[in-house]
Amino acid sequence: EAALSRRYVLCEVVSEDPRCRQCIEDRAVGLAVRDAIGRVHGDYGLACCSISFTVKYLNAYTGTVLLRCRKDSYRLLCSALPFVRQLESRNQRYPCFLNTLHVGGTIRTCQKFLIQYNRRQLLTLLQNCTNEEERLCIQKSLLSCSLTEEQSQSGDEEDDDGTE
Repeated sequence: EAALSRRYVLCEVVSEDPRCRQCIEDRAVGLAVRDAIGRVHGDYGLACCSISFTVKYLNAYTGTVLLRCRKDSYRLLCSALPFVRQLESRNQRYPCFLNTLHVGGTIRTCQKFLIQYNRRQLLTLLQNCTNEEERLCIQKSLLSCSLTEEQSQSGDEEDDDGTE
């Protein structure tokens, strides 16, 4: 039971450099996070966090990253995330930082949070529209914010009875 106790940390990669998007890959993010943990918490912290740590999901287009770690080490992980200052890919360094959005017990709760978060972001965009075409486009995006059955299927977790 304790071995299955995990936390999922939902983050977004924030960078001024538009080229940073192309280097957002599992390996680069994983290495940057491990490096930050090592710098902040030393070998002991790195060892604690490395057990079961993985980049579960990554969307380079939106900059969304989902990290998984053991429940007993998620505080170590979260406290090191502000110290990620760059991602490295093909010997290029791209300055960026990870903004923690949510910590959840399942991938599904993180997905639900992300939908609400994106909806709020879209509403903010909607308020700043300059023309009707933009407004219609964003309204269409808002209507499409939902969790489909296809997306929610994950090998990592099951619903107890399907009622949430």
